[in-house]
Amino acid sequence: MNSKMPKEVSLADIMKMIEEYEVVELEDVRIEGDVEIELGTVIAPAVIQALQQQQQLQVRKEAVELVEARFEVGKAEWNGEIEEVTIGATSADGGTRERTVTIGGEKALPFYNFDHPMPHPPVISVDCFDMPISLAKAVREHYQDVMEDPGEWAKKNVHKFGADMVTIHLISTDPMIKDTPAREAAKTVEEVLQAVKVPIVIGGSGNPDKDPEVLEAAAEAAAGERCLIASANLNMDYERIAKAAMANGHVILSWTQLDINAQKTLNRYLFKLGVPRNDIVIDPTTAALGYGLDYAFTNIERMRISALKGDTDLAFPISCGITNAWGAREAWMKNSPIKEDSDWGPASYRGPLYEIITGLTLGIAGGDMFMMMHPEAGAAVKKITRMLFGIGTDTETEVKHIDIEDWVRWKG
Repeated sequence: MNSKMPKEVSLADIMKMIEEYEVVELEDVRIEGDVEIELGTVIAPAVIQALQQQQQLQVRKEAVELVEARFEVGKAEWNGEIEEVTIGATSADGGTRERTVTIGGEKALPFYNFDHPMPHPPVISVDCFDMPISLAKAVREHYQDVMEDPGEWAKKNVHKFGADMVTIHLISTDPMIKDTPAREAAKTVEEVLQAVKVPIVIGGSGNPDKDPEVLEAAAEAAAGERCLIASANLNMDYERIAKAAMANGHVILSWTQLDINAQKTLNRYLFKLGVPRNDIVIDPTTAALGYGLDYAFTNIERMRISALKGDTDLAFPISCGITNAWGAREAWMKNSPIKEDSDWGPASYRGPLYEIITGLTLGIAGGDMFMMMHPEAGAAVKKITRMLFGIGTDTETEVKHIDIEDWVRWKG
């Protein structure tokens, strides 16, 4: 048959010969060159097999060539460095904490170890309050038994849920709530310090008139423990708060509202008051998922990039109030108030997911510390950020370091 076959044939010619000689199968036959198939052409199975074999050979040849490709990561040159801040004081430092946390110290963008390895992983501080408050069911079910006792609430966060730190919110001091005296609030801080031995964050109620007095009393009650006092901002007497923090050996949280210039201004005011650079953590405000997350991400990322480029007014570790994720109605409402909406799914999952997505997003932007509410959300953010950092487990006793550049082969 080969002696009669022309040098160039069409599939139609091949099909005619197959029918003429009643060919069932082609052995060791390759069809080379450009193949054109007209619409409506019926192709015998034997021809299809020959075409497939040729295609497989071609793919194998191309795959061998792709092996020679190399993957290279671009590196950036940064002039700045983020200030390193330690929160908490052990007995060696004059405090009673059993451990401290250190954040900051970065010389490159977060988790980008190709430029410069991150010196410290992000940390999680879980909220507790000085009085029972209205919480979403997904959160309340974890704390129903301890909401009357701030010390027990803090203890549960640490011993059951593995929080690195605890944030005590003195919300009862708000004149519109209970107007708890500052000295009584200070006793609550003492109770929390006795209940747990991790570093703590001390927050007021947010009332600009009452908070300076409350935070001053709390700072005195926690003298020597190197707590994070939250916070100094331009809308209240930041000078009184900053001086109380310095006098009692604490770190100050410099809080502004999504404004990079306001953050630089407040930080400069704190410098003029004499606040040491390693006693400042900044909080540019967290606008959460469904509540302006893109603004928060952009603001934090701009601050981190500016700091790495050499802007010393912004070169500080960043705290993010991830708890704000519960401000989005989709995080806690059972169903959409709009009848035409599709099903939102179980609220017990949505709230924690809103926290997790907010935390991870702002961690990529440059967040060093996350104040969170739902314990499982906090655990998830901690596990993922530690993996990205290069630590294989989230326990203190079984820390396994991994080569993050070899993530393809890593098994958690």
